[in-house]
Amino acid sequence: MIDVQAIKQRFGIIGNDPNLNRAVEVAAQVAATDLTVFINGESGTGKDVFPQIIHQNSARKHGPYFAINCGAIPEGTIDSELFGHEKGSFTGAYDTRKGYFETTDGGTLFLDEVAELPLATQARLLRVLENGEFVKVGSSKIQKTNVRVVAATNVDIPTAIEKGRFREDLYYRLNTVPIHIPALRERKADIRLLFRKFASDIAEKYRIPAIQLTPEALAMFENYRWDGNIRQLKNVTEQISIIETERVITPEILQNYLPAQTVLPTLFKDENRADAINERDILYKVLFDMKKDITELRKTVNELTSGQISTIQPMPQQQITPIQGTVVDYDNTQDAEVEYLQEKQASDNLSLVDKENEVIIKALRKYNGKRKDAANELGISERTLYRKIKEYNIKM
Repeated sequence: MIDVQAIKQRFGIIGNDPNLNRAVEVAAQVAATDLTVFINGESGTGKDVFPQIIHQNSARKHGPYFAINCGAIPEGTIDSELFGHEKGSFTGAYDTRKGYFETTDGGTLFLDEVAELPLATQARLLRVLENGEFVKVGSSKIQKTNVRVVAATNVDIPTAIEKGRFREDLYYRLNTVPIHIPALRERKADIRLLFRKFASDIAEKYRIPAIQLTPEALAMFENYRWDGNIRQLKNVTEQISIIETERVITPEILQNYLPAQTVLPTLFKDENRADAINERDILYKVLFDMKKDITELRKTVNELTSGQISTIQPMPQQQITPIQGTVVDYDNTQDAEVEYLQEKQASDNLSLVDKENEVIIKALRKYNGKRKDAANELGISERTLYRKIKEYNIKM
């Protein structure tokens, strides 16, 4: 008989939601096997705790345990990190290096954000899972490993498969035992418990009275969407505890700490595009508030080019007035206006780069340069954010 409450207490899991308890129970049950486990849930739900439950309750608990954030490792070095490399196999490979699949032999390897792996690395991972075999970068020697793999993602994998961004065979190999971690808004009854825990911890740490919520403020807390889940709830509780002098928090105070669901107007979340963690995301999101104008502009250009507009509107800042006794060449006028509109569209597109740069800087400043938190805010992976920082030469 599995004691779910004891496991939650040991690993600091707070909440009594049935779906949460079920996830803990499944993790404890599957721990005794060597089956691959696939954990799915939104960012900030605490997915990283469940691989530890599996490892500590397994026969491998005395073996090594490593947690790897696949989205935080640059694409060019991910194979070396996972599988190792031989000396001289690429620029900068000054020595032979062991990868995580070699150093974790006999233990458990947690691959977080596994959907961020490049397709070539996914093929290598599939081979390890099926045969326990891998080859170091720059080597031809096949090595064996005995590693228990637990993977996690906040991406809708079936959708990613349809888009060609994730291997279907790898998904079915990883998804031997699925565990879904419910979002915070799906277990509202636990919000009060989590708030009390975080408020108590911060009060004890800084030796200040713990904050309390009025019934109205608690209702606001429970009805808030919490896109950042437990991580966001903890941050908000800590902010209020430190900044506010009042210890009883009213809705008027609380509303200053609960931002609108879309913090940045360009960073909207489309729930029908869970596969949208890719390098174009941030640009598409910046494009959102300019989309209407650019669409109208393209329509006008197409109509002018195809000759569908018979009456030419005057170009901005330039009134075309025929001189008496002269002939106006309307074809040239139309060509000039088309050229103007095309130049304006190009200018608008170039301005997207500046907007994208500005949004990234705002997110980094908001989290004091912490890339992981900034990436979560932007809805992209750490690896994508790292590339953008390097591309725009952003220095914090």
